[in-house]
Amino acid sequence: MSTQPIKFYQTDTFTVGNRLLAPHERSVQADPRRANALNCGHRACQGCGEALGARYAIDAAMRASGGRLIAANATGCLEVFSTPYPETSWQIPWIHSLFGNVAAVATGIAAALKVKGQGDVRVVAQGGDGGTTDIGFGCLSGMFERNDDVLYICYDNEAYMNTGVQRSSATPPAARTATTAVHGPEPGNVFGQGKNLPWIAMAHGIPYVATATVADLRDLEAKVQRAMAFRGARYVHILVPCPLGWGTAPDETIRIARLAKETGLFPVYEAEYGEITRTLKLRKPLPVEDYLRPQKRFAHLFMPEPRREVITRIQRLANRNIRRFGLYEERPWDAGALDALRSGSDA
Repeated sequence: MSTQPIKFYQTDTFTVGNRLLAPHERSVQADPRRANALNCGHRACQGCGEALGARYAIDAAMRASGGRLIAANATGCLEVFSTPYPETSWQIPWIHSLFGNVAAVATGIAAALKVKGQGDVRVVAQGGDGGTTDIGFGCLSGMFERNDDVLYICYDNEAYMNTGVQRSSATPPAARTATTAVHGPEPGNVFGQGKNLPWIAMAHGIPYVATATVADLRDLEAKVQRAMAFRGARYVHILVPCPLGWGTAPDETIRIARLAKETGLFPVYEAEYGEITRTLKLRKPLPVEDYLRPQKRFAHLFMPEPRREVITRIQRLANRNIRRFGLYEERPWDAGALDALRSGSDA
């Protein structure tokens, strides 16, 4: 997928520097005709990455489908804060499923539309990491295997935030949650557990898989629109920081998401039929400490003294991602760019 990179935005305008952006370069949210599928009045926390990601993702899907879209939503934060009975912030046909069966419900909707001859109406399924990587994993794998015509979007805030910040299989190593204590030889979540859902989706050979963050909303929009160009099962995995569960300031959500990508801990890429087709390269890899320090869920790694052995293990995971996805190619004139990361090398 080719996307025109845009830099140096002038706030609240269509300009870059003194240049007016062409219509095809403008984001969906910059268009006054956007769907506003997730409207105001919801009860998300301040700085909620999930609310931001869902608004951009669903409006992009609405544009791609010509407004012919039905959304199924698993139980979780997004469902709870957007539909407090008897109210709703959704302005599209929207169905609430159980925690673990949203992929099956969306499959049923797609099958019914096919029988009725309404192939122009598209289906999106939405869930958090708990409802996707854990409780709904079986239904999701079945959807992939059958290649059902559904776009599944996972909003990954790396824990069960709605029920009290319990660990999920998307919780990163060493992170503190209500169920991963910060004492003992391995404080926080243990290393070597969990699931890499985008890779599992790729292993099914489905038409399209992508990762994105709320730090680059144009990239997120472009990937959702690209996904809607395919028929069959598609999967988009979006990192959505949670200020409450991660222990960050509400105004830090975008910066934290950007650091996850720039350290290599959350590689951003897309794949078609099991093959990676594009990655977002790193301008200069940052040490993982830059990402860990602002988050209270990792505070035990720095107090009273930094736990260098744990930080180094996390750095090795980032370094592996950088190599595995080819996120950074060291050039002769910036040979010192990775010096800060050498202590984490696992070569």
